[in-house]
Amino acid sequence: MHGEFKVPGGKLVVVDLDVVDGALANVRLAGDFFLEPDSALDAINAAINGLSAESDAATIAAAVRSGLPSDALLLGFSPEAVATTVRRALQKATDWRDYEWQLIQGPPLEPVVQMAVDQVLAEEVGAGRRKPTLRIWEWDRPAVVLGSFQSVKNEVDLENAAKYGMDVVRRVSGGGAMFMEAGTVITYSIYAPTDLVQGMSFADSYAFLDEWVISALKSLGIGASYVPLNDITSPTGKIGGAAQKRLGTGAVLHHVTMSYDMDGDRMVEVLRIGREKISDKGVVSANKRVDPLRSQTGLPREEIIERMVETFRTLYGLTPSEITPEESARADELVKEKFGTQEWLYRVP
Repeated sequence: MHGEFKVPGGKLVVVDLDVVDGALANVRLAGDFFLEPDSALDAINAAINGLSAESDAATIAAAVRSGLPSDALLLGFSPEAVATTVRRALQKATDWRDYEWQLIQGPPLEPVVQMAVDQVLAEEVGAGRRKPTLRIWEWDRPAVVLGSFQSVKNEVDLENAAKYGMDVVRRVSGGGAMFMEAGTVITYSIYAPTDLVQGMSFADSYAFLDEWVISALKSLGIGASYVPLNDITSPTGKIGGAAQKRLGTGAVLHHVTMSYDMDGDRMVEVLRIGREKISDKGVVSANKRVDPLRSQTGLPREEIIERMVETFRTLYGLTPSEITPEESARADELVKEKFGTQEWLYRVP
């Protein structure tokens, strides 16, 4: 069995192994990482050999760590990365380039329809009716998007939301509230088979699925990096956040919102967030715009999106697509049955 894992921001880790009578055997670790002393490579292989093929990532990482000599130095990878690679080998995980990726850009949609389209496209990928897809969202009106488990009354000032004409909707993934106004954010979704993140913890999969956008931002001169669990940041502050949902249909839905040029004052009027949360969002005073992408690049929003798309295309391949009439019809059904209902919005009052 063969497994590969490119550590986000690090090096490639490769493992070849056999399974004999339910145990790992003939483990051979390789990659472009740095490891001292040389004997540590054999120590890692020996630590993994003999483990049960049912071992979880934590067990494998612990075995690697305990088997390393005390003076071992690992650069560009970690025991956890080795464990992820072993699990990917055992579960026959796929890689980005194993798929034909498609791109959907727009069109602008109502916030509640956006929520439904996100679920529909993920389900279609899981069912094999749609190829893995990158979608760049566009908004036709302002909205607050709540995480699946957030309380409406704790997160949103409904009176101020109404004053500014902002819809309040709830998505299927967890995480925090997103403040959306047309042209002020960049939002994208990745719909992929779960095989792409097979063997990874949620924490590892977040960074793995967003490594391409970190590369795109760096190519624009932004010192972007990923901060666990789900933040994209830079030396001057947070840029955006990710959320994820793994569907039982065999797909992973991963979406990210990054701030281009948001009105910080309006955001704190509409969202019920304390000082701690405000600092996390980069708002430090009144009359402050949350504009990391605009201020750090000086570029129009459209040019940043173009660079993101080109980066993804260069790394993994990308062909144009669009939401099909069947997918649109299913999204309309989900709006009526789920996302547009008071029961869904107030599932956590």
